Amino acid sequence: MSRADRELRDGILAYLRKHHSGLCRHWFDDISVIGIEGGVLRLVMEDEVRRRYLQRSAAPAFAEAAQTVTGRLLAVRFLASKTGSPAIDRADGTNADGSEPPVSLDDQMILSPDFSFDQFVMGPENRLAHAAAQAVADRPGRAYNPFVIHGGVGLGKTHLLQAVCQAVLSRQPSTRVTYINCSTFIDAFHDCVKAGRMPEFRNRFRMVDMLVIDDVHLLSRHEQTQEEFFHTFNALHQAGKQIILSADSIPNEIPALTERLVSRFNSGLVARVDRPGFETRVAIVKAKAQLHQLTLPEDVPAYVAARVASNIRELEGALARLRALALATARPIDLDLAKLALADEGRPDDERSPSIQTILEAVVRYYNLRLADLLGKRRHKSVALPRQVAMWLARRHTRHSLEEIGGHLGGRDHSTVLHAVRTVDHRRERDPTLSSDVARLERSLERRHATE
Repeated sequence: MSRADRELRDGILAYLRKHHSGLCRHWFDDISVIGIEGGVLRLVMEDEVRRRYLQRSAAPAFAEAAQTVTGRLLAVRFLASKTGSPAIDRADGTNADGSEPPVSLDDQMILSPDFSFDQFVMGPENRLAHAAAQAVADRPGRAYNPFVIHGGVGLGKTHLLQAVCQAVLSRQPSTRVTYINCSTFIDAFHDCVKAGRMPEFRNRFRMVDMLVIDDVHLLSRHEQTQEEFFHTFNALHQAGKQIILSADSIPNEIPALTERLVSRFNSGLVARVDRPGFETRVAIVKAKAQLHQLTLPEDVPAYVAARVASNIRELEGALARLRALALATARPIDLDLAKLALADEGRPDDERSPSIQTILEAVVRYYNLRLADLLGKRRHKSVALPRQVAMWLARRHTRHSLEEIGGHLGGRDHSTVLHAVRTVDHRRERDPTLSSDVARLERSLERRHATE
């Protein structure tokens, strides 16, 4: 870069750190400027995953920064090299001749640079899943196939899935990798069925070297989609192609999943990720702070980790609140500021939300039931629905895991609780009576909690 280009880049990054701090990453320093052409600021990021991420997720913020720094109306385009490529050389995303570039499956896949193996914090809670993911990345199709990761929300399943994709692509860029959320897979299937484009769908998902599907438990109760996925699974597996899946529970506990899919999911390696312990949480806070170029005194990560014990996403949220408060108050981050930012997190759960026992008592009273009936084995509608409502309220208003909620309600497993939560969510949208009942129960819990 010339001196002028470097000063422009540094000015843009300084603006972003001040006005879009949550977007900034330490690797932004690897971006280089190669000039302005036709009202387009051309920036180079040689790493393809990072380039795609910047173009899809950060271009508006970079354009705002560039316009502020230069005083000119500019668009931003991220290139893979100083020469660029025809499909990305123009600001509107068209080819050099003005035609639309062909949309390939690769172009639809977005991976986050944050979710690499380098950024993954390993602890005893995720050691097996991490080691297996690395083995799959080293020997796709030969190490563990299929490879299934399961665990609760925000515990790192998506991180590991994307880390495998990035590691494979960095070693062999020509590998045909498809990474997709299961809900998108389901939508694509239904769209192709309606439009009579099933050959296109099958070609899209069966002509790949590695198929990675997040949240595969969403296949639950989608019988037609399960049938199609079964054949897709078989086609890939028989061809020695790698299949990687994530779910919120072990395959046997995914509601309404066909036995033959359960059998195939279990035929490879099934690895669990658990909630991170204190030491792992401290390491995660430090890693996230480094990623966002935040300097934290030694006592702050320990404080954050002690206050947020649920999952990694909430740790990130706590760090974001701390960063935002530091910017808003123009104060350096220290323990006092952390206490202020996480004041609500610092309160014990029973001070901030009703207990499960309080919820059970409210449900029993509202539906005129005995507690023994609610916790018992009866499946009659008069008991089953209130039981599901109690699970829904516990999930919404407490920090207990699905397993813990199930334990409080007669020792039921987490898949039963998950099914109950989804059932109530679905029925509330269609049943005004149930929606009203739930709203009244929530108000009663708020009133009772306020007086305790």
